[in-house]
Amino acid sequence: MSHVIRARATFAWPIVAAAAVGLLSLATRGAWAAEGPTTDAISAQLAAGEFSAALDSTKTIPPGPAQDAALAQIAAAQIQAGARGSAGDTVNLIRDDRARTDAFGAFGNPRPTKNKKTGKGGNEADFGPLIDLITQTISPTSWVDSGGSGSVKEFASGVYVDPKGVLHLLAEDRSGGLAAVRRSAANADRATSARKASPIRKISLTRLEREAQRLAALGRQPSEDMRVLAGLQRIKYVLVYPDSRDIVIAGPAGDWQYDAEERLVAKDNGRPVLRLDDLVVVLRHMLSSPDAKFGCSITPTQEGLARTQEFVAESNKHPLKQGERDGWLKGLRDHMGRQLITMHGIDPNTRVGRVIVEADYRMKLVGVGLEDGVLGVPSYLSMIQVPKGQAPPALDVLRWWFTLNYDALEATKDHDGFELRGQGVKVLSENELLTLKGERVHTGNSDVLNSEFARNFTQHYLELSAKYPIYADLQNVFDLALVGALLRAEKAPERIGWQLAYFGDPNQYRVAKMDAPQEVDTVINHRIVNKSLILVGVSGGVSVDPKKLVAPEAIHADYGPLNEQRASAKPKTDVPNVWWWD
Repeated sequence: MSHVIRARATFAWPIVAAAAVGLLSLATRGAWAAEGPTTDAISAQLAAGEFSAALDSTKTIPPGPAQDAALAQIAAAQIQAGARGSAGDTVNLIRDDRARTDAFGAFGNPRPTKNKKTGKGGNEADFGPLIDLITQTISPTSWVDSGGSGSVKEFASGVYVDPKGVLHLLAEDRSGGLAAVRRSAANADRATSARKASPIRKISLTRLEREAQRLAALGRQPSEDMRVLAGLQRIKYVLVYPDSRDIVIAGPAGDWQYDAEERLVAKDNGRPVLRLDDLVVVLRHMLSSPDAKFGCSITPTQEGLARTQEFVAESNKHPLKQGERDGWLKGLRDHMGRQLITMHGIDPNTRVGRVIVEADYRMKLVGVGLEDGVLGVPSYLSMIQVPKGQAPPALDVLRWWFTLNYDALEATKDHDGFELRGQGVKVLSENELLTLKGERVHTGNSDVLNSEFARNFTQHYLELSAKYPIYADLQNVFDLALVGALLRAEKAPERIGWQLAYFGDPNQYRVAKMDAPQEVDTVINHRIVNKSLILVGVSGGVSVDPKKLVAPEAIHADYGPLNEQRASAKPKTDVPNVWWWD
């Protein structure tokens, strides 16, 4: 018996370390303690239960450690009075990330334990009890844990990974049933203002972090608006405001829904929206080192290539007879075996890892004609022409890979505003030679047809993204990577005093995890031209290295429209809990 049941986990439970911190310890913690008459007045006001008056008193303290300590003192008193919601609002006013994290520790939320079946914990929905119920009720001996083939996994988007780590395409729900359910569920939130279309929506990363941290302290998950970054569809601007300690990303945004592949996309154009977990994963990595880069590769094994070489050489001694071609092609694929999926620089168990692998795999399917392209992007196989009397191309391995493709980064004179220009993604190509031992030899060259396919895919990337949203998803990941590299190169977090104490700590905010793909069936196809059998095998991957794009000489000055955009997007300081605006 074989069955797979998938449940969707589209949100993450941020975790705040439990700490038994009393009112006294918060109020007098080392250098953070506020001293003098103001502190005495606040203590008296708290003793009388006058929380509003105490908050007003903090406004007379200059912003800094003393004010943060006073706010922590008030929050601790509110917790003791049972006003946890108000305490969360108070802690959110603390400017220093680390002091705010310490104050949230006083909320004492227990850390969820990792589920033994899903291996998940932290920010994610815990499907453990449901999984236990299913596996103990429906054919108990048929599940993987009991030696069978059935498994329970999170619901996939576009692709899924089986219990053996093999990547597969997800069958489309052509009946429209899933989409209808998703639409009906979303209708309840249709009046929410984040679902309104906006040409330029602004999101403060610092305020978003504070709000996520506040909700976690109250035992609540990030809101749906937060999980999809208020419907943001693309990052166009990065804006820095040292006075209000904000780093803002901005771009077009609007309503969202699930598509046929269960991917969260914009309702008006089907483009995937950006995701909070992806933002956190990419920022953590790109801010970790000035040389930070990441990517993936899908490559045939040397053993498989050697077996294939031997199989083809032996087959050439005996021309195929009528009716033998299908069997011969199956034998070829069996000898080639599966290709290996490897990732570097990024956690393969995250959605970012899944996105870059799926985009790379599906690009290769288009390249060899196993998935349809768009007008202007024929498959490599379909472009091959073999004049009569000439031999077909030798069996080799084509290499195609995605990399960054931005025209420029524009900056204001003070480097407090930046604009991302360009489509973000391009495809590069190379022909690799094969030795008899199955070794792949990099040539550094790409033949005419190979280069033409890569060029066509790049030129028609927007049309391909509209047909296959995974390519737009990859675009979003590339945007996040460039933003992260830019923030590090410009020392933006240091300029505004942002330590990313919550988003930057894997033990605080825990991103959703999923099974990492390890293998995939070989991408290979054939075509008959002039009675000659032409085979095409593909390798490649994704390479994200934005260092050169954020070097000082690569950033261009723009003193006009970008300054105006930054001025119009300035955050309001009197609404600290508001993390996005139009």
